[in-house]
Amino acid sequence: MEENIICAIKLHTNEKQAAHLCKFFKTGKGQYAEGDMFLGLKVPVTRSVAKEFYKTATLEELNNLIKNPYHEIRLAALFMLILKYEKGEKEEKEKIFNLYLENIDYINNWDLVDLSAPKIVGDFTFNSPEVLYELANTNHLWSQRISIVSTLYFIKKDRFDTTLRLSERFLNHKHDLIHKATGWMLREVGKRDLKPLYCFLDKHHKVMPRTMLRYSIEKLSEEKRKFYMQK
Repeated sequence: MEENIICAIKLHTNEKQAAHLCKFFKTGKGQYAEGDMFLGLKVPVTRSVAKEFYKTATLEELNNLIKNPYHEIRLAALFMLILKYEKGEKEEKEKIFNLYLENIDYINNWDLVDLSAPKIVGDFTFNSPEVLYELANTNHLWSQRISIVSTLYFIKKDRFDTTLRLSERFLNHKHDLIHKATGWMLREVGKRDLKPLYCFLDKHHKVMPRTMLRYSIEKLSEEKRKFYMQK
């Protein structure tokens, strides 16, 4: 089955698009995704392959595919895990959640995190978010991004406390990818309820990294944006 999935994905290889994706996702020497390899598939195509195979693929096979050197094959494995998780019973969900955490080293780019973390980690930790704080406290970039992006699931349930606490933890983070993710989650909080966003901004806007601040205020009025951008 693994080989069938890999072959189905490689049928859509596009070398020109792959070269573009390597630049877009910063795979050069010293960049955050150094060495990652692309086949050049667009996300809807990868999703379609995942939908075709997820019912028959086993967790063992997906555990292998998530380690594949090609980005789109890892993404397809994540999409299949999501589909299995959504239809699984409690025991199956726990197995998928644990498999996900065991493979964080391979969920190693922002799109892989953003497209999967809320639907698996966010859902599973909704009633016990301690794991998110543990991930945030690591020195591992992708674990930290998973921690904050997973709270998108919480935000959609109108629960903001975990997002706000993690956002405070990341105020002094050095990486732009965490600034962007945190600002994005704060913006999502504001789209649901402006009050907690304003409270956070009133307290922290003078020390927030510029990128985090810009992302968080993107949907506010021009007047509010100008106010918070003044440090």
